[in-house]
Amino acid sequence: MTIKILTDSTCYIPKNLLTEYNIDVVSLGIVFKNESFQETEITNSFFYSKLSNSKTLPTSSQPPINDIKSIFERNAKAGISTVAIFISSKMSGTYSTANMAKAMVLEKIPNAKIEIIDSLSNSLQLGFAVLAAAKEAKANGSLKDVVNAAKQNIIRSKFIFIPDNLEYLRKGGRIGAASSLIGSIMRIKPILTVREGTVKVLDKVRTKKRAVKSLVSIFLQDIKQFGLGDIKVHHIECEEEAKDLAKVIEDMIKLPVSIASIGPVIGTHVGPGAIGLVYYTKKPLINELKN
Repeated sequence: MTIKILTDSTCYIPKNLLTEYNIDVVSLGIVFKNESFQETEITNSFFYSKLSNSKTLPTSSQPPINDIKSIFERNAKAGISTVAIFISSKMSGTYSTANMAKAMVLEKIPNAKIEIIDSLSNSLQLGFAVLAAAKEAKANGSLKDVVNAAKQNIIRSKFIFIPDNLEYLRKGGRIGAASSLIGSIMRIKPILTVREGTVKVLDKVRTKKRAVKSLVSIFLQDIKQFGLGDIKVHHIECEEEAKDLAKVIEDMIKLPVSIASIGPVIGTHVGPGAIGLVYYTKKPLINELKN
C-alpha cells in the first residue's frame, strides 16, 4: 500500500527532508494591510524585515480548501492513501478545513483512504510528527502504523520557547496590555510551551539569560526521565544566539544539535529574537492524545 504524507507550511521541515520523504505541503498565508503572501513563497528575512516596518500586525490565513481537496483527490484516484497532519486546531482552521475537504472527496470516491491528525502544536513539534509518519510510510508500514507513528511522536514531544519581548504576544491577543507593560518594566521573560493545542506559560523568570538556563534545565530533566529521541534549537532571526545554545546543549548531551528558523505564520505572534527548544523523548511525556 502506498501512503503519502500531507502537512502545512508551519511544520518548518527543511526542504531536503520534504523532498527525501516526498511530503506534500499546503501553505498558510500572511496578510498585511495592502498585500498578502503564501508562507512558502517568501523568505524569513523578507518577512521579518517587513514585519519590523509594519505599524499593524499581519494576520494569517489557512490554506484554501481546494488546495487540500486536490491533494486528497489526486492520491485517492491513484490508489494512494493520505495521512495528513496539521497545525493545532486551536491555532488555525486548517484541521477543520481538511476534514471538510475529506468529506467532499469521500462523496466522489467512497473508498478513498484519508486520515487526518491534529498535531496539537506547530513548528518542528508538528514537523517531528510529520517526519515520524513519513519514515514509517517509507518503510512500507500499514496505514494504521503510519498514523500511530505520528500520534506516538506527539505524546513524546515538547516545544518550549522564550519570546524576546511581550509586544508581539500582546498585539496578537495572547496576553493583555497590562501584562505586557509589567513584563517589560520588570524584565520578566516567560517560558512558554504548547500544551493541549494552545500556548501556556510554563514559568516566569527575570532576564533572558536566566530564562535560557531554565529552558535547558527543563530539557535536561525531561531527557533524564524519558530519554532523548531528537532535539532542535528553534529561533526567530537570532541565528548566532541559537548556534551558541546548540553548542551548550551539544556539550551536555554529547550529540550534534542543529538549529531551525521559525517562519512567518508562527513568528507573527512571537516576534524576532525568540529562541526555544523542540524535542521528543523515547518514552511518552503524556499518557494519550485528547483530540
